[in-house]
Amino acid sequence: MLTCGCGRWMHTEGIEERAYDDGAAQWFIRSECRGCGLKVGADLPAGQTSGLVDRLIWTDDALHRLERMPPYMTPFYRDEVEGEARTLGERVITYETLLRPRTGERIEWEPEAEQRLDRVPAPVRAMARIELERTAADRGATLVTVALMEEIKAKYFGMGAVKT
Repeated sequence: MLTCGCGRWMHTEGIEERAYDDGAAQWFIRSECRGCGLKVGADLPAGQTSGLVDRLIWTDDALHRLERMPPYMTPFYRDEVEGEARTLGERVITYETLLRPRTGERIEWEPEAEQRLDRVPAPVRAMARIELERTAADRGATLVTVALMEEIKAKYFGMGAVKT
C-alpha cells in the first residue's frame, strides 16, 4: 500500500485500461490521500498491481460498460461479477472480466475466429463474444473456433453453417 508524505494511506480512486502500439496492456492506477488531498498515478503492466489497489475496484472501461446496462439489471450483474472476483481473489474488475464466462476459466480464441469477430457489427459484437465464450465453456472447451462461430450463427440466424 502507498503511504502519503503526511503519513496516511493512499486510496485507489480509479484504474484506466490502456493499450499501447506494441500491443502491451497497461493499467494507470490513480490514488489519492484523503488527508491532504495529494493525488498520484502509476503506470503498470496490466494485472500487476504491486499492492497499489486497496479494495475491489472496477476499471473505468468496465464501469462504463456497467453504467450502460439496463438499470434493473445493474445491481444483479454487479453483485455476480464482484462475488466471482472475490472468490478468485481478484481486486480489479476489468472489461475482460465482464466478458469472461462465469465458469472462471479463460476462453482463448483462434486467430481467424478473432478476425471474424472483428467484422461483426459493433452493437452486437460484445453480445456475440459473450455467447460464443459461454457456449464453449458449457461444452468444456477452452477455445472459440471458426466452426463454433458457424454453428452459433446457424442457431441464431438460421444461416447454413456448412458450405458445400
